[in-house]
Amino acid sequence: MEKREAAMSSWSLERKQSPVGWDSHLSRILFLLLLFVVSAQGVTPNPDACLVSHSGNGSSISCQPPARLPHYFPADTVYLAVEFFNLTQLPANTLQGIPNLQELHLSSNQLEDLSAKFLLPVPQLKVLDLTRNALTRLPPGLFQVSAALHTLVLKENQLKVLEASWLHSLKALRHLDLSGNQLQTLPPGLLASFTDLLILDLGNNQLQTLRPDLLSGPLRLERLHLEGNRLQELGKGLLAHQPKLRYLFLNDNRLATVAAGAFRGLQKLDMLDLSNNLLTTVPEGLWMSLGKAAGNMKDGFDLSGNPWICDRKLDDLFEWLVANEDKMFFRNDTRCAGPKALKGQMLLVVARSP
Repeated sequence: MEKREAAMSSWSLERKQSPVGWDSHLSRILFLLLLFVVSAQGVTPNPDACLVSHSGNGSSISCQPPARLPHYFPADTVYLAVEFFNLTQLPANTLQGIPNLQELHLSSNQLEDLSAKFLLPVPQLKVLDLTRNALTRLPPGLFQVSAALHTLVLKENQLKVLEASWLHSLKALRHLDLSGNQLQTLPPGLLASFTDLLILDLGNNQLQTLRPDLLSGPLRLERLHLEGNRLQELGKGLLAHQPKLRYLFLNDNRLATVAAGAFRGLQKLDMLDLSNNLLTTVPEGLWMSLGKAAGNMKDGFDLSGNPWICDRKLDDLFEWLVANEDKMFFRNDTRCAGPKALKGQMLLVVARSP
């Protein structure tokens, strides 16, 4: 079973390069289709020009090297992608004259900062993708007119700290991706106003602890990524009010302790990844508290890569494993580290033993 595996007056160019949802994927697919149609008609695209398509909703523009960036964009532009140019700065008036813009993709540049006025001309913006840049902070007031923004991707930047005030205007946010940064802590109230948030990605940072009330604002989460951090403990309060959570990724941390009631509030979990942690045992009742989800975890679970001590304290886990073995990933890598007599044996084999 395999696991699962986003008017141009002047630009500053220097020689110094996530999925954002279905809308973004669809837009990029349409661009590829357009290229195919153009090629099929025997027309050679101009390598110095950005790719432009028009529809009843407005113009869509995609610019990648070796194309030359235009000095202005059509007034009806609704989709704009400027990627892989190694831009370090953008003028504050870059988006002036395209008030209907709904998607902006600036990934794989080297943007170091943004003007607080950068988004003022585009109040209808719904998707902002800043993946793989060099941002260390966000200017206060950047999102002051961004009430429509539902997807914000800041993946793989250089953020070491966050201030809750930077994001407070984003009342409609449904997808927030902060993965691949250098965050060690999160400020109080960071997510307090995100009542509609569905996807939160904090993976691959340097987080050691999480505030119990971190998720007290977003009560409709469906997907939570915490993998690749330095978390040592999962407390009982963090997930207490997440009845709609379906995917939970806690793999590749340093988890040694999971509280007895940590999963008690989860009612619809489809996938759980606890692989590659430091778990030796878990409290009695942890798995049964998943309740109905234990029978409906259709996308599976992974407990591999932990130093399990296979004694009577795992009886509860053994019973749960046998009942759900068809949903278990990497059975061969889920083994006992002790006691000595059982070291190296597969957890599932020990669980089936009388």
